[in-house]
Amino acid sequence: MTCQARSTDDPVFKALAHHRRREILDLLKDGARTTGTLCEMFPQMDRCTVMQHLKVLEEADLVVARKEGRERWNHLNSLPIKHIYDRWISAYAGHALSILDRLKGDLEGQPE
Repeated sequence: MTCQARSTDDPVFKALAHHRRREILDLLKDGARTTGTLCEMFPQMDRCTVMQHLKVLEEADLVVARKEGRERWNHLNSLPIKHIYDRWISAYAGHALSILDRLKGDLEGQPE
């Protein structure tokens, strides 16, 4: 994998690193929401902070915002997460399963 390809994942990892941004993504998983609705769902944060989190999510292409009249609708784009899964998680999970399978074979082959 080239350095350039790795750097395209960096904004996604940055976006997923903060628990509030993951909470926003969890909410958007159930359907698009307006920025105002998201702000109401996080009363502990001011509007500016919520919008900063949304900006990070947009820069990672995890959120796509559409303006409809006076409202800004935020939609989840899960493709970058799938890319992370395909590139990192599934590959490492397969490796871990092969190690566990080998360990199981070794344990079953040992006399008690």
